[in-house]
Amino acid sequence: MKMSNMLITTLREVPVEAEIDSHKLMLRAGLIKKMAAGVYNYMPLGLRVLKKVEDIVREEMNSAGAQEFLASAMIPAELWQESGRWDAYGAEMFRLKDRGERDFCLGPTHEEVFTDIARSMIKSYKQLPLNLYQIQTKYRDERRPRFGVMRSREFIMKDAYSFDKDQEGLDLSYDKMHDAYVKIFNRCGLDAKCVQADSGAIGGANSAEFMVKSEVGEDDVVFCTKCNYAANIEKAVAIPEKQEKEDLKEVHKVETPNARTIEEVANFFNADEKRFAKTMLFNADGKIVAVMVRGDREINEVKVTNEIGEVSNLDFASPEEVFNATGALIGFAGPIGIKVDMLLVDEEVANMYNFIAGANETGYHVENVNYGRDFEGIVGDFRNVTEGEKCPCCNGTITIARGTEVGHIFKLGTKYSKAMNANFIDENGKEKPFIMGCYGIGVTRTVASIIEQHHDENGIVWPLAVAPYHVSVIPVNVKDENQLEAANQLYEKLIGMGVEALIDDRNERAGVKFKDSELIGVPIRVTVGKKIGEGIVEFKLRDGEMREVQLEDVYDIIKDEFDKNNISLK
Repeated sequence: MKMSNMLITTLREVPVEAEIDSHKLMLRAGLIKKMAAGVYNYMPLGLRVLKKVEDIVREEMNSAGAQEFLASAMIPAELWQESGRWDAYGAEMFRLKDRGERDFCLGPTHEEVFTDIARSMIKSYKQLPLNLYQIQTKYRDERRPRFGVMRSREFIMKDAYSFDKDQEGLDLSYDKMHDAYVKIFNRCGLDAKCVQADSGAIGGANSAEFMVKSEVGEDDVVFCTKCNYAANIEKAVAIPEKQEKEDLKEVHKVETPNARTIEEVANFFNADEKRFAKTMLFNADGKIVAVMVRGDREINEVKVTNEIGEVSNLDFASPEEVFNATGALIGFAGPIGIKVDMLLVDEEVANMYNFIAGANETGYHVENVNYGRDFEGIVGDFRNVTEGEKCPCCNGTITIARGTEVGHIFKLGTKYSKAMNANFIDENGKEKPFIMGCYGIGVTRTVASIIEQHHDENGIVWPLAVAPYHVSVIPVNVKDENQLEAANQLYEKLIGMGVEALIDDRNERAGVKFKDSELIGVPIRVTVGKKIGEGIVEFKLRDGEMREVQLEDVYDIIKDEFDKNNISLK
């Protein structure tokens, strides 16, 4: 491709709205153009990268035995109503009506559609296992679109669904997808770690995320420094800190004026926050739920939601709801005599002795509270893991890093097949629901994540497999006939070899061309300058040093780079 013919505008200044490196560089390199908040047009360079990532995904999915098709992005409400998610999904769903007042949505995800296809076309166990996938645009009305295509309202996703006759079959399908995902992200040049995850709104018993470590990631990811344990903090298992046994003391109420927060109460009692248990109240779809954790811990709302079950919205209880449950203002809630629909007690609190808690009376707390003697509730893991804790697998030390999710695989089981009456006839002639799996990759998010991991102060540093172009040929002076002719011959021969070459034939200063090549991130640059008369050109890898080489050797050098990256020239 000739740069003089390309639709591209590179920017020297960082756009004001861009917050993270991938967003800044995608705008500056002319990969995307903003149309509205969270909505972007993909320009020619950006589309080339997208298609390359899609091709890698497609090749590995096909190799794993999955079959591609394409579903409609516009889904009738009836399917979502069957699964029970039409009302439960929430405000992120784009909803619309046709001229006949029939309800539709723009698909944020496609579980219902795939399940509907399976129930209408798969009748016998002999047709199983089956894995269907698509690469398609999804729509979610994000409350706060940010970070460019990392969290946008319109994005490209690969979603796949497996259908098996039993759990053993699902386990095999799940493992195949896990292996395919490892290959996909490796080929894209991404360092992605598979971590245990919560299934969220998709549902199902087990799931894992493929996370990319990133300082601007939206998730906290827990890692063990000793073993391979890794989990999203929403899912990470918290090991209770051991408590020294004490003789139970008599409950004692203490006036604590102007002490509401844990910090204020700890200062009042001149005690460590570990001696306290805080009680927080939530409204879970109208049900008032109290949750207790140690004073220095944070409540994990995902774990709480999973314990309650089938919750659309979990919000902090209002001051009025708190008063009705405790008889006190916010800041004085405690477990003794509290009037709630459910009391969840973190197992660390259940193992504490003689702790301090709210008295359910404004201006008062109580000392020497003990679980089992003074109150009871549902005991479980309801808190976030913290840095430095013990690993649940090997007793090693936990570290926490920020991460971005690029892929998610689920064992759905029968969540959707039972709800939508999607069945097959088994070997014994009996009707059974499909055992399903779900497997998603954010294609646009993968592109942004590659940039987050592969860039420097000058621009993007694309891995060869996903670069918009492989080689940039730059004649220093296009008015010099020898330079221009040699550059064109080099360009044409590279294309003949199957190399995706770009020639910067613009009448610009060499420095401008070099800066654009680096900003765009072309992996290989060949500069044709004054020494072309001696048969010498400059060769430079995007992340390497410039060196002079003989023009006739360039082709073998470039071929070697493809071989090193395990990429075949077409």
